[in-house]
Amino acid sequence: MKQQLITNAIIVNEGQQLRGSVLISEGKIAGIYADEVPAILFNNCVVIDAQGKYLLPGVIDSHVHFREPGLTHKGDIYSESRAAVAGGVTSYMEMPNTAPQTTTQERLAEKFALAEKKSFANYSFYMGATNENLDEILKTDFSKTCGVKLFMGASTGNMLVNNRDALENIFASTPGLIAVHCEDESVISKNTEQMRAIYGENVPFSCHLIIRSEEACYKSTAQAVELAHKHQARLHVLHLSTAKELSLFSDYTPLAQKRITAEACVHHLVFSDRDYEKKGAFIKWNPAIKTIADRDRLFEALIDGTIDVVSTDHAPHTLEEKNNTYFRTPSGGPSIQHSLVTMLEFFHARRISIEQIVEKMCHHPALLFRIKERGFIRTNYWADLVLVDANHTWKVAPENILYKCGWSPFEGQTFQSAVTQCWINGYLVYDDGHFKEVSCGMPLEFRV
Repeated sequence: MKQQLITNAIIVNEGQQLRGSVLISEGKIAGIYADEVPAILFNNCVVIDAQGKYLLPGVIDSHVHFREPGLTHKGDIYSESRAAVAGGVTSYMEMPNTAPQTTTQERLAEKFALAEKKSFANYSFYMGATNENLDEILKTDFSKTCGVKLFMGASTGNMLVNNRDALENIFASTPGLIAVHCEDESVISKNTEQMRAIYGENVPFSCHLIIRSEEACYKSTAQAVELAHKHQARLHVLHLSTAKELSLFSDYTPLAQKRITAEACVHHLVFSDRDYEKKGAFIKWNPAIKTIADRDRLFEALIDGTIDVVSTDHAPHTLEEKNNTYFRTPSGGPSIQHSLVTMLEFFHARRISIEQIVEKMCHHPALLFRIKERGFIRTNYWADLVLVDANHTWKVAPENILYKCGWSPFEGQTFQSAVTQCWINGYLVYDDGHFKEVSCGMPLEFRV
């Protein structure tokens, strides 16, 4: 691989902006220059003139569903990782509710083998927890696997863990990070029956936040936090959706020292209950999108440090599956191609700085999951890099949506920023709308 030199960039990294250049050599960052670049490099490198664009570390999305194996009519590792790099996401961690479910070491190894052949971006996969597979969980190599995914609420591909003894054993025994989907199933069942009594099978999508309510989220999250404290486990609570849950998170120590952490997903920061009337099934996620007050408080918590990272819960379904009645419509939607530019809309609105976006989407996932040599623009780190033009207006339309399912909840929206280039391990994989068709993603490595 010939050396590459990115020049005239606004480098955003570790809370600062620096006008300068970055040298890429043998897949890694070989030099960062604030002043003049040695003249010899211009003769020996492929030079990319950034022309005042922002150069960011690649986004690390710690919460995706790429649907392979078994559900590849919705999406697959190739299609969704390709969409990811077009959105500036250079690494992802994928969930176990595929078909078959990733609940044995054999199934986990099969996923890694698939990604090695076809993933554009770097990857890791969660080991899935069940009521009966603690022995398999304890075989997990957490230097290669990002964590254990525990569903304390039923969702797509039902993997609900609802046995108290099983929960106690998982929290007491797991040496790695436990990532939890928190919704109380008894509360959801009660609310479901109440809505059915009123509407029958024609429940409006606006009732989703009543069925999968604040009470359901808070009750389950409180239980997970209590178990983590009791057993001194590393707990990461996924996709917070309510203001009330935030009261359970009060540790403001440096992230690298935290034992209990929290995530916000882009859709919970953007949409609210007012959007159900227009978007309906296309914003049906679990946990549900809640009220404007919840949305706004989540954003405040992102800024004040209560919430540690931003991810997507990218979860594609086909249009045919989504064009259905409430109970027949699966929850989830695609978003990984549009997550960074969505957060940059908040930057344009002066609600968050670009440095804070990089912190929550790049630096903090690397620190929280203890990822080696990624998430920062540092010498000798892997060259996972993204160029963003903050003055490039474009509109989401079917012809530029790259998800295999072919739709986006952001269709029709105009963004003020665009990802123009994306490097994975030093390879310029995405360049102004064009892909280098190479599976250059590598497995993530973790400090244990």
